[in-house]
Amino acid sequence: MDLLIVNPNSTASMTRTIEAAAKAVAAPGTRIIAATSQAGPASIEGYYDEALSVPGLLAEIREGERAGARAAVIACFDDTGLDAARAMARIPVLGICEAALSLAAFVARRFTVVTTAEAARVPVEDLVARYGMAGRAKVRAAGMSVLSLEDPASGSGELLRAEIRAALTQDHAEAIVLGCAGMADLARRLSEEFGVPVIDGVSAAVKQAEALASLGLFTSKRGAYAAPSPKRYSGAMASFAPMPAGTE
Repeated sequence: MDLLIVNPNSTASMTRTIEAAAKAVAAPGTRIIAATSQAGPASIEGYYDEALSVPGLLAEIREGERAGARAAVIACFDDTGLDAARAMARIPVLGICEAALSLAAFVARRFTVVTTAEAARVPVEDLVARYGMAGRAKVRAAGMSVLSLEDPASGSGELLRAEIRAALTQDHAEAIVLGCAGMADLARRLSEEFGVPVIDGVSAAVKQAEALASLGLFTSKRGAYAAPSPKRYSGAMASFAPMPAGTE
């Protein structure tokens, strides 16, 4: 089966990191199709970046579904555009924050999400509350940019490790969730280093997407994720105008 993974920022090197992490855990017979947004910011750090990344993300999911993908993963820990994507698509669409938190709950009673910059912390806290994990999960920011993860000389690795140490000692965390798709290649190494489960949302979402597809499940079109009503969209959004069923 084809599994689409979309990086909603426009940094192709980050997509390659995400793709490698996904392929490392994919089951035999799962083909990972990794896509980079062609319209939007180079990284997503806060509400403004997130809002402007959604159209490019939706375009990639739309094309992936048309090409035959059985499920899609949004590879940003803000779960960028997740509700809109589920309303648009019939295939299951997973966000890596929701996937990682649900997986962490299977292996630890309390855990800490370590994300990048302070601007990213509050949106992640909002998601933790939305997903019903506020009583079990804390969120920390390591004080680094998303793009610094691409630079070995940036010191981002030590900033991340320092925040993990603080989570283990101060939060009494029993597991760590990596709060950025750009950290997808670090989970196994950090788990061995700190001796606790370290969960990467990309890997978590891949396994959950495989399960949903193999069970033949699809996104409900009743209620919240009902297909959007046909209407005219203007300007740059014209190509996103919902079409009547059966006319696409």
